[in-house]
Amino acid sequence: MSALIKAEGLSFSYSEQNHNILDNLNLEVDEGEILAILGLSGSGKSTLCYCLSGIIPHVYSGELSGEVKINGRLVKEMDMPLIATKLGIVFQNPETQLFFPMVESELAFGPENLCINRDEIKRRIDLTLDLLNLEDKRNENTGHLSGGQKQLIALASVLTLRPNILIFDEVMAQIDKKGKNAIKDIILELKKEGKTVIMVSHNLDNIDVADRIMALKNGRLMRFEGSL
Repeated sequence: MSALIKAEGLSFSYSEQNHNILDNLNLEVDEGEILAILGLSGSGKSTLCYCLSGIIPHVYSGELSGEVKINGRLVKEMDMPLIATKLGIVFQNPETQLFFPMVESELAFGPENLCINRDEIKRRIDLTLDLLNLEDKRNENTGHLSGGQKQLIALASVLTLRPNILIFDEVMAQIDKKGKNAIKDIILELKKEGKTVIMVSHNLDNIDVADRIMALKNGRLMRFEGSL
């Protein structure tokens, strides 16, 4: 397998900080792999997600050095709409990703912004709702959904863009056991489809479906050996 996403010598500090939250970090994730990154609160997990997804430097700024590549292309040289077709990120709080009152409108929003034709958008929505067992929620108001259902709709809105890489940033932190199991099952289905998945968490129980676990500590990634 070849590395689908790669970080080399990645360092980053926010403007208000006087130290690197990521410090000469290196990472390779193979195509079709489920990689889990485990770290304590404040260890830089979300910052790493931002760097891998292009949110840093395209949205958030700071002192950035090193390289992140997706399919061999530098993330800093790709615009966000292009990155969104290659890599999707689902955040801990789904409220930050839901913008429309109706589920179907939410799922159509991303593809519409990429000027994809209506028939293809409908096909993608149908396939995604079927994959996530959410067909009965198509016409629901997102404000009436449970926390776990909102998280799945946030994931669905990413999947309609058809990225090959998915990043889950602490997505199980605020949902119950049933919701966690549903997301784990979906991650395994995504792997069967050949997707590459990066799971980020502070809780080892939430990442038991991973092929490989790494620990983020002192700004660097290392093999997880049972404790942080």
